[in-house]
Amino acid sequence: MVVPIHQQRVLSGMRPTGQLHLGHYHGVLKNWIKLQHEYDCLFFAADWHALTTHYAETENIEENTWEMVIDWLAAGVNPGSAKIFIQSQVPEHAELHLLLSMITPLGWLERVPSFKEQQLKLKEKDLATYGFLGYPLLQSADILIYRAGLVPVGEDQVAHVELTREVARRFNHIYGREPGFEEKAEASVKKMGKKQAKLYNQLRNRFQEQGDHEALQTAQALLEGQQNLTMGDRERLFGYLEGAGKIILPEPQALLTPASKMPGLDGQKMSKSYGNTISLRDDMDIIDQKLRKMPTDTNRVRLTDSGDPDKCPVWQLHEVYSDEERKNWVQEGCRSAGIGCLDCKRPLIKAIQEELKPIQERAKEFSENRALVRNIVAEGREFASDLAKATLDEVRQAIGIQYR
Repeated sequence: MVVPIHQQRVLSGMRPTGQLHLGHYHGVLKNWIKLQHEYDCLFFAADWHALTTHYAETENIEENTWEMVIDWLAAGVNPGSAKIFIQSQVPEHAELHLLLSMITPLGWLERVPSFKEQQLKLKEKDLATYGFLGYPLLQSADILIYRAGLVPVGEDQVAHVELTREVARRFNHIYGREPGFEEKAEASVKKMGKKQAKLYNQLRNRFQEQGDHEALQTAQALLEGQQNLTMGDRERLFGYLEGAGKIILPEPQALLTPASKMPGLDGQKMSKSYGNTISLRDDMDIIDQKLRKMPTDTNRVRLTDSGDPDKCPVWQLHEVYSDEERKNWVQEGCRSAGIGCLDCKRPLIKAIQEELKPIQERAKEFSENRALVRNIVAEGREFASDLAKATLDEVRQAIGIQYR
């Protein structure tokens, strides 16, 4: 089956709020590196999103953005396989956000789970702002402006994708019924040629009359393969298939990603706010010091005391970095007091340093060639802008504000 083009497009972003660490690498970047070989990927620096919680702390936002992009490239995000750009350099995000805000009920934003959670978590900040309330809708605009079919998220972000689906559905319902829609749809069908038009109508009837979803998928694939249809014709016929209006903004799907298993130096989730991180560009001696100082099982006061790896943050790192043989060595050695805590940490220090060494070498190369980094982002912005402008043209036309 041919997958519609928009369903092959993946969009994901990251806020530039400081140095990236191993939690980002294992939780996001390794997944991006995998996805870039399977889908058409767009990855963006979400600098406007950073302002929703850090609006009073903007002195480092530009430098943080460039350094974050360097970390992406050093980690293995390939500009030949994925497009990289900066959110604020594609102003169509903001215009679509504005237009979507006209139709989005206030209650939809207030019920997003992270709204109250973040207010409690960041209670030292004044987040009684429109920008903070509206940031899930800005996320929706980020996704919909590219008609992205898939959005990689953790379980805690699924609600944001569902909001995006609701917003797209509402927009299509309000504006998709263009004047003379059915006549225009039938005219678009004729452009397919007699044989293909007949097949399209048969598949449409099978879906609408019998609920045959296989017929729907076949018809969608048929539309994607039509070279003589404009984008407007194609989107109109997608809607006509399902008995709806023109699908201007396709509904995305959440691409659920496994939760990061990267623990921090204290056993909690690795996070800058907990001060328990190993940054991707930490000096090798700093990595050594941080790991040597990691807390261990409090019952092991003396070397001869037996320990319980399940109560030790160091064991959580072994679960990420060690093979079964090494894990068995840790379990047996710790419980029998056959190895000391520093003995247990040494293979981790080596594994993490070996993982980060090539990343740091590539980061150094990109840092010394800022012109190359800017060119990569400029190329990504140009590609993203073309997609965004095409979507916004249709959105304006559907609303009735495409003045000519």
